Amino acid sequence: MMKFICYPKYSTCKKAQAWLDENGIGYEIRDIKTNNPSRDELNAWHKASGLPLRRFFNTSGILYREMNLKDKLSDMSEDEQLDLLASDGMLVKRPIAVSDDIVLVGFNADKWAALK
Repeated sequence: MMKFICYPKYSTCKKAQAWLDENGIGYEIRDIKTNNPSRDELNAWHKASGLPLRRFFNTSGILYREMNLKDKLSDMSEDEQLDLLASDGMLVKRPIAVSDDIVLVGFNADKWAALK
C-alpha cells in the first residue's frame, strides 16, 4: 500500500488526499509532524525520486526561513542536509507519496496521475 506522508492541517495535503480518494488510490496516512521520516527513509526516497535533495525542503515553511536555510543549504553536504531533514518534519516538503516504484514530493495532479 502507498504511503501518504503529510501534515493534515496543510491545505495542499488536504487537496492531495481528496485527489487520492477521488481516484480510488489506497494509502496509509502518516502525519509528518508527529512521525517524522527517518534519515534512512529520506535517503531512500531521495534516491528513488530522482530529485535533487533540495526539493525535499519545505522552502515556504517558517522553520526554513527562521534557520536561513536558503543561504546555508549550498554549503552543506548531502549528509548534513539529510540529518537536518530528519531532525524536524516541518522542514520536509509535503505531501510525499511513496509507492513501490515511485516517490512524489509536493502535490501536482498531473504528476500524481502516475500513481493510478
